[in-house]
Amino acid sequence: MLVDVEPKTTLMTFSYRAASGWSQDLPGNLDSDQTLVLAFAHPRFRNEAGPLSELRNAFPKSTIMGCSTAGEILNDELHDNSIAVAAIRFTKTEIQFACSNITESPQSFDAGRSIAQQLSRPGLKAVFVISTGLVVNGSELVRGLNESLPDDIVVTGGLAGDGSDFKQTWVLDRGVPTTTMITAVGLFGDAVRVGHGSRGGFDPFGPQRLVTRAKGNELFELDGKPALALYREYLGDRAKDLPSSALLFPLSVRSKEEPDKSLVRTILAIDEAAQSLTFAGDIPNGATAQLMRANFDRLVTAAGQSSQGARVFLEGHSTTPTLSIAISCVGRRLILGERTEEELESAMDALGPNDKQIGFYSYGELSPFASGKCDLHNQTMTITTICEQ
Repeated sequence: MLVDVEPKTTLMTFSYRAASGWSQDLPGNLDSDQTLVLAFAHPRFRNEAGPLSELRNAFPKSTIMGCSTAGEILNDELHDNSIAVAAIRFTKTEIQFACSNITESPQSFDAGRSIAQQLSRPGLKAVFVISTGLVVNGSELVRGLNESLPDDIVVTGGLAGDGSDFKQTWVLDRGVPTTTMITAVGLFGDAVRVGHGSRGGFDPFGPQRLVTRAKGNELFELDGKPALALYREYLGDRAKDLPSSALLFPLSVRSKEEPDKSLVRTILAIDEAAQSLTFAGDIPNGATAQLMRANFDRLVTAAGQSSQGARVFLEGHSTTPTLSIAISCVGRRLILGERTEEELESAMDALGPNDKQIGFYSYGELSPFASGKCDLHNQTMTITTICEQ
């Protein structure tokens, strides 16, 4: 369905499915220097390049971004083996693409700083980031972005997924899949409005523990005990399925510097020899950590709260259809199972009749905690809303 109202900002969503092809003819009439195309795809489409090539041919002037996923979101539906696409053609907003290559985790800070420097010029209002999901340290990426951007710039985004396999993710670099890239788009001008919301819905359980030895995003000891051994005790029979089973039991972390802010961290890898856990973001020494587990109803409710929070930023400003980008953690999908679409419906309920939702299940979410600077999150539903005034 095409939505086109004054002042001619145009927003469209469509999809490709392996069994049936494109849901409609590709709308090449939307192609322009002010068009942003987002494409979130099953990992298989890195090697089945036909549909992505067709998308590039239909939008040669546009900025095309996207990534591999752990599930594709199109409005209130969840799909696999598909490509979910949104195209938004702005009339008053300038967009600029930026990227940085990354082959190992220690490069994350410099990659974030590089992207920020590429986009740092007058008129910048927001930055939307899509990163490779495995070799990156999300906390360092965010730190590089935050330290190099003005405080009032909204930074949101997510880390690519690979189902629950954790083997290889990819990101679209101007429409072409690559496994070693962090990409971003800068939105410029007084007309653009960007909102954000991020909620979890997990419940803490067990004792609070002190992080007694950690380095970057690798956790070695809690309360002076080997972190992996302690985690195995809690997981019981599920421990044999690490690291994927750890998605069901994330860690809530509160730093000494910001004790009122709880950030959730999910395991990406384990090291048997070192008895350590590698997380998607940093675990500070001296922080307080506590295990969390799912509350189904709260997960669904949190998705709606995230969407409502993002819409608040647009109240009184939106005169055109709004694009809502929903990025939810793969762990939420594994937990919710057949109820997964309930959180997508909950997020959609906060949108207007002409608004569209697109997104993906990820290995990490980027958004301010409530306001202020961006943070890395895990196990949240994070919403970014974009429209023109």
